[in-house]
Amino acid sequence: MTTSVRAKLTFPEALVSEPVIARLALDYGVIANIRRANVEERSGWVICELSGAREALDAGVAWLEQAGVRVSWLDAPVEG
Repeated sequence: MTTSVRAKLTFPEALVSEPVIARLALDYGVIANIRRANVEERSGWVICELSGAREALDAGVAWLEQAGVRVSWLDAPVEG
């Protein structure tokens, strides 16, 4: 079963040039459909819809937060 949720990911300066979203997809199987973004030299944010298996989302979000990305939920997860 796939779960989807909209989130805002806020990146600190140290992660702006890192392939964080690519690693989220490759390492955790979480797809990020980017809706809006603003990435500058010292900071950045992305509003996206994250989708994947619930366990993969939980693990991927835990990794993001541990890496220093601030995750803000924009709505509740939708399973379908």
